[in-house]
Amino acid sequence: MPEYAIRVATTADHHAVSNVLTQSYSRLMQPAYDASMLSRVLPLITQANPKLLASGLYYVAQDAEDALVGCGGWSPEQPGEDGSQQGVGHIRHFATHPDFLGVGIGRAIYQQCETQAIVAGIVRFVCYSSLNAEPFYTALGFNTVGPTTVRMSSGCVFPIMQMQRTIKSTWRFSGG
Repeated sequence: MPEYAIRVATTADHHAVSNVLTQSYSRLMQPAYDASMLSRVLPLITQANPKLLASGLYYVAQDAEDALVGCGGWSPEQPGEDGSQQGVGHIRHFATHPDFLGVGIGRAIYQQCETQAIVAGIVRFVCYSSLNAEPFYTALGFNTVGPTTVRMSSGCVFPIMQMQRTIKSTWRFSGG
């Protein structure tokens, strides 16, 4: 099993995160979307979000050679908007390099997000999942709300699944 470490992303990770997003999305989305859709959407969704990178709420996974092999985070704001709803967080821009699938990187990054979100008072996560990622989020305990679409700046309408998960602290006071 490959070794990796999770850390908070920084703005200096922009290029490496964009590379992970490109490697992951361009390969893993092929079974779920046609080539025409991907050619219009991938240039938009494979660029690291500078605001997320600077937020302290976005994580990266580094392998033993310090290469980034996974990324993901959360925000109180809904993607593409500035407002937030009390107690609701949004899972954002998750990806694992295809050569590192199945070793727990996505789950480890998600656990970091959930732990941090609970401390921030978040009780529910909402996720806009690509069609191919729905099984990953289901395995994390997310429920499918239903299909929806996102209108991209290119004018393309991108089909996705809206998902959600109630989160709660497992911490218990043991008395004394």
